[in-house]
Amino acid sequence: MGIINFIKGGVKELMIARPDAAKDHIIYKHPDPTIPTSSQLTVEPDEVVLFFRDGKPQGQLGTGRHTLKSDNIPFLSNFVDSYTGGNVFIAEVYFVSIREFPGFKFGGKIGKVQDPKSGVPVELQVHGEFSMRVDDPQKLLIGLVGMRAVENEAFTDWFKQQVLKVIRDRIGELIAKNKWPLLDVTSAAYTEEIEADVLQGVQRHVETYGIKIVRLGNFTIGMRDEDDANLTKLYTDAAYVNMAGGMQGYQQFAAGKAMMGAGEGMSKGGGEGGGGAVLGGAGLGVGFGMAQMFGGQMAAAQQHTVQGQPAPAAPPAQAAAVAGAVICPSCKASVSPGKFCASCGTALPAAGPRFCPDCGGELQANAKFCPGCGKKLV
Repeated sequence: MGIINFIKGGVKELMIARPDAAKDHIIYKHPDPTIPTSSQLTVEPDEVVLFFRDGKPQGQLGTGRHTLKSDNIPFLSNFVDSYTGGNVFIAEVYFVSIREFPGFKFGGKIGKVQDPKSGVPVELQVHGEFSMRVDDPQKLLIGLVGMRAVENEAFTDWFKQQVLKVIRDRIGELIAKNKWPLLDVTSAAYTEEIEADVLQGVQRHVETYGIKIVRLGNFTIGMRDEDDANLTKLYTDAAYVNMAGGMQGYQQFAAGKAMMGAGEGMSKGGGEGGGGAVLGGAGLGVGFGMAQMFGGQMAAAQQHTVQGQPAPAAPPAQAAAVAGAVICPSCKASVSPGKFCASCGTALPAAGPRFCPDCGGELQANAKFCPGCGKKLV
């Protein structure tokens, strides 16, 4: 605000300077365009003062104390008001700070970015702060006067949005071009590279306004917790598949998944039918066995395909195992359950009743002789 100093010839002479309340403003506009001649203008070392009329720059003054008279500041003649007999200038006066201003915070969504490693789209956010400096005050004001954003608050809000827009575009482009896994990006593995590229990209967009982004700080890229957990699980699964290489890695991964699935079933009581501990244990064994068998069949198929031969059918023992057959203790053949081996006639062990190998009569569990024919039992 101007402070009245004294009155001379009926015209007020003012002391014009930036008020203390506006010391931290990048742009401060003097509120009164009517300036008496011989007013005293004070310009601090970290600012310049620009004079505009009809939206066009007319002149600039640097550090020091200036007496506003057209005979010692020639461009002021463009502002002389003839209706006051040349005792008043009509001009818009802007104070522009040229020191570095830190602590401009920014943040927002980058948008959905496809994770190059898994192909899953993930919503990313970016947060941080930057410092800036006005290198060309006249270029800044010419650009902003046309947008009517010459007040400090309007300017800073507009400028932060411009910076955030460029940062979003640059980060998305960097990830896609370099195929950086998003978990590495959000863990700050590429922060230095991203900061350098973003700083360069932002500068190209703001230099037309006479501004320089000096540095970035507290720069972080993040994602939602559920997206982080989902990607972590996908990366872990992929690591199991690749572990030990090829089909061996797949077998380990399949067996592990089966065991985890069975364990989850046990924790829930083994299903709706009850009997959680028994069913869960059985499921664990079946799941592990099936994973091993499935992995083995795939490995065999892969080997024969490489050699140009068709994959062989599953051996009888494997087929029987699926059908619930038993192994003869004598000839080792895999046969259907019963009293005797269909291949050699030897009595088969069974989980149910025992039978005499001579007469076929049913035996008690601890019988040493057949009650039907008297044969001694082994």
